[in-house]
Amino acid sequence: MTGGGRESEGGEEEVRGARRIPGPRGAADDLDLASVPLPPLPPPGGNAPDEAVPEQSQPAPASGDAPETPESDAGEPEPDLGPGPAAEAWPEPGPGPEPDPWPEAEPADGTPRPAAPEWDPAAPAAEAWPGPDREPEPADGTPEPHAPDPLVSSAPVVLPHQVLKALLGAWALSACSAEETAAVEDHLTGCAPCADEALRLRDAVGLLHTDGSLDLDPTLRTRVLDGCFGRRPARIPVPEWAAPYDAETARLDALLRDIGDSEWHAPVRLQWFEEERQVSRRTTVAGVIGHLMAVDGLLSAALGLDDPLDGGKTPLDPTERTETYWSATRRPPTRAVREPWRAQSHELIRTASFAGRNVAETSVSYGAFALPLQDAALDRAFECWVHGGDIADAVDYPYPAPSAAHLHRMIDLAARMLPAALAGRRSAGLAGPAKDLVAAGAPGRSLHLEIEGHGGGDWYIALDSPAAVGAPERAVAQVALDGVEFCRLVAGHISPVEAAAGQEGDREAIRDVLFAAASLSRL
Repeated sequence: MTGGGRESEGGEEEVRGARRIPGPRGAADDLDLASVPLPPLPPPGGNAPDEAVPEQSQPAPASGDAPETPESDAGEPEPDLGPGPAAEAWPEPGPGPEPDPWPEAEPADGTPRPAAPEWDPAAPAAEAWPGPDREPEPADGTPEPHAPDPLVSSAPVVLPHQVLKALLGAWALSACSAEETAAVEDHLTGCAPCADEALRLRDAVGLLHTDGSLDLDPTLRTRVLDGCFGRRPARIPVPEWAAPYDAETARLDALLRDIGDSEWHAPVRLQWFEEERQVSRRTTVAGVIGHLMAVDGLLSAALGLDDPLDGGKTPLDPTERTETYWSATRRPPTRAVREPWRAQSHELIRTASFAGRNVAETSVSYGAFALPLQDAALDRAFECWVHGGDIADAVDYPYPAPSAAHLHRMIDLAARMLPAALAGRRSAGLAGPAKDLVAAGAPGRSLHLEIEGHGGGDWYIALDSPAAVGAPERAVAQVALDGVEFCRLVAGHISPVEAAAGQEGDREAIRDVLFAAASLSRL
């Protein structure tokens, strides 16, 4: 704005009809109250409205006495109204009875109104002067019942079924109002379908917490299958010894289903131990799945199924089979390898389930050694978990350990294979000589292998002869390891020097057993 607000002198003509802002009000002391007209009193015989009754003044004091001023008005003397209409409408007090503090008009029929209650100075403040909303109690002291106050109706809101059903999600999230919550909960007591849906929604709300992991529990699949089989048992169940292999192939398949096409070519480094040193081989995610499929072909051949290598002279050694498969592939394997690998694992489990109990002892040759089919399936479950962890590390994917029951069985298999591995290293000059040979089946010098945590337990490893039996009374050393760390040692992912958390007893026996455990690893 320029010109000090005087841009146009003729602007007043444009706003002459508009309302002006009133000027400042004068002080109350400057106001002449005598010139202010007061509203007239209503005619006798009618009920005057509250706003028509003028403010009452105190009776004039007797001559010679100081005027009594109430405490609330002690600081402000009442203004002199002076002569005027108010003085004529309200007579001056004179000798006689004190005027009624609550003047009321007489009823129209002439019936005298009841006398005003008298003030008792000796009574308590709350009872000395019963106000217009307080009635005196009876003389006998019995409190007179009061009329109940009007209450707001607490009946639930009546809503249609479709509306209540639509509110179930908000109810599960505690986002409904009090009336809607009462209506929904009243409806759930009589509607079974809505009650079931409400329970499912309330359980689903528990999965929405952001402080928890969104990854599924590794035992979820097993618990779901157990629940299904509990209600309707399978006509031909999966053998118990094949359950770890079934679970680990399913977990790895779930990981492969989540990764993208480019991640199938992510580099993966496979590690294992040969003699006294750690070696590694570089491949891709698709190459790891091809390796698993090639070694699983040993179990397929034992069950009379087709070998994925399609050759009558295919080698039995797992490493040689893998090299043969990789060299026969004309181009780098892609995600197309997932379908034949998963189909092969399904066929293995289905054939083992239909074959019955006798198939568990079928021998599976690995070239340098052989295992019963039930142990070979457990070995394949262990390798599937280990290589699944290798793939998860390459694509930055969480991959927890197997369930405690399955991990315990994997550790048990490795512990049972340790005496033979120790004897093989001794014959190759990589372990100390035997100190106390005993007959087959007799208790011999042993090492106490204590596995702690997930899938843990106690095992006694025979040190001098693979045919001897480990016994607590012949223990000469003890090694304490975490369950997952022991499996990483057996897989060749950590060195024997870094593995043991606690060692006690014969140092040579401890070293021989730890290196024998690492020698169980292979490509």
